[in-house]
Amino acid sequence: MPSIAIVGAGPGMGLAIARVFGSHGFDVALLARNRDKLDDLVGRLAAEGVTAAAFPADVLDHGALTQALQDAATRFGGIDVLEYSPGGSLASTPLTAPSGTGPSDVRWAMDVLLHGALAATRVVLPAMREAGAGTLLYTNGAGSVDPDPVLGNLNAAQAALRNWVLGLHKELAGTGVQAAHVAIGAWIGTGGPPGVPAAPAEEIASLYWDLHTQHDEAERVFTV
Repeated sequence: MPSIAIVGAGPGMGLAIARVFGSHGFDVALLARNRDKLDDLVGRLAAEGVTAAAFPADVLDHGALTQALQDAATRFGGIDVLEYSPGGSLASTPLTAPSGTGPSDVRWAMDVLLHGALAATRVVLPAMREAGAGTLLYTNGAGSVDPDPVLGNLNAAQAALRNWVLGLHKELAGTGVQAAHVAIGAWIGTGGPPGVPAAPAEEIASLYWDLHTQHDEAERVFTV
């Protein structure tokens, strides 16, 4: 069976993406820092008939992330799709306006978003190139496309990830490997700030299947 590795898996987008791919016969490797939460997701997917396994790792620890992805590839006979969305790791990032942003204000978000994506991609891309098939999907906020001054330091890191993914998409053209960027301009689920547009994770997750199966678009921007 084909497999997808979801880096930054949680009960929102991660679980929704796992369900979409699982419903199409994919095995699912779930990567995040907390094993207990991952085990809960594995159990929920198993109850729905989806084969999944947990591989705890912190995206800031590139050695652990590499090992977790290698273990997932061994467990499932390879990784056909990588989805990178470590949003929860950004929760503790203090936000700064553009004029008040210094190098240290951007470093944490860059480590989580861009540097973690680079590390994860280096693990799975060589086998995809060799096979002439595979999909690399990277989740980001819509501030990567249309920045919000309140999120000056976070948007800078998001834009860096977006720029790199769009370049990777061009580099891989014609190889059979797809790289694409998903920018989400909505609060995912319920309980968001008043006045902020929201959407269920299940509504957004279908974009990932489209990008995997159509293999031509470099980016999808989701707005409400």
